[in-house]
Amino acid sequence: MTRPSTARVPVGLVALALGGFGIGLTEFVILGLLPEVATDFAVTIPQAGFLVSGYAISVAFGGVFVTAATASMRPKTVLCVLMVLFIVGNLLSALAGGYGAMLVGRIVAAMCHGAFFGIGSVLAASLVPSNRKAQAISIMFLGLTVANVLGVPLGTFLGQAYGWRSTFWTITAIGVVALVGLLVFIPARAAERRPAGQLRRELAAFGNGQVWLSILVTVFGFGAMFGTFTYIAPILTDVAGVPATAIPWMLVLFGCGLFIGNLVGGRAADRHLDRTLLILLSALTMVLIGFAIVAGNPWSAGAALFLLGAVGFASVPGMQMRVLEFASTAPTLASGVNISAFNAGNAIGAWLGGLTITAGLGYRSPITVGAVLAATATTLMVAAATTHRRRTAVATPAAPRTVTIPS
Repeated sequence: MTRPSTARVPVGLVALALGGFGIGLTEFVILGLLPEVATDFAVTIPQAGFLVSGYAISVAFGGVFVTAATASMRPKTVLCVLMVLFIVGNLLSALAGGYGAMLVGRIVAAMCHGAFFGIGSVLAASLVPSNRKAQAISIMFLGLTVANVLGVPLGTFLGQAYGWRSTFWTITAIGVVALVGLLVFIPARAAERRPAGQLRRELAAFGNGQVWLSILVTVFGFGAMFGTFTYIAPILTDVAGVPATAIPWMLVLFGCGLFIGNLVGGRAADRHLDRTLLILLSALTMVLIGFAIVAGNPWSAGAALFLLGAVGFASVPGMQMRVLEFASTAPTLASGVNISAFNAGNAIGAWLGGLTITAGLGYRSPITVGAVLAATATTLMVAAATTHRRRTAVATPAAPRTVTIPS
């Protein structure tokens, strides 16, 4: 018996991952460049911070409305147009003569984010056999994880060494390369126009309760991880006693967890989707509870941070795949809405964590909030899986028993 050969990764998936890398870099690299941007535009750090929150709001908006507006267009065409939008937005940021122009550039770039990942997820799943769809989605999201592990530290270093505009010029160039990759390597069948009435079919997919349950699982599950991660710097310095100079290395540790979790989670979700999500969300709850307990020790906090990234992001391909599965007849808009749900969860988790800190509960409190959000996501996933299993059992009655009469 011969071992099956390793399946090749379609080059189109690499182009999608490169686009995801550029988009992830645009979203997160500004965090390390806020002081330079604020000084250059003569604004306060909180004002410069709206370049981050304004981006996130635009992502949530674009994930729904841009995807809906392009529902009847060819997927390949939409992705290429979105990448042009991304290039223009970052070009505006690189050339911005003032804070307002920079904000416009950020908003323009953000409008492509949700729709790109939403439509790209559907397209990525279509490029591989049915038993590798979640893996294909994880490869596309691999660009986002690499942006966190390597792109953001390198982009911050580049901006500090040569000026923050150099980082955005580099991101613009990455966008151009990704656009060429999409044009050349996305197969021709992805350029076919979708039939009339596509938007109506896309909206009809939301009549399935499993789609809404899947989206809620995304909101609470992703909010649990990134709500905690938002306050990771003060958690590490004030609670764990980690020196400020060691924070970048701790973030690399978190990024390595993201990278590994993304790949492993995609493979596991292809084998058994609901079981994988149940295990991962339960594990995320336990990791956050453990993190809250051991956060006072720098070594155990580092281990918990790695596990937070690994377990938290391992669930991402499955979360996206579940929405695609239950909106299978018209998955594009549901996929885009789920991308918006990731950002909504991020915002909700950060907001709730901030409330507990403001209330004087200390920097461990966002971790506890994350554990509660993860437990909520687990409960929702149990309800979703149980409901689906019962309906499947009703729809597929058991075969009649055969009675053998002895002669």
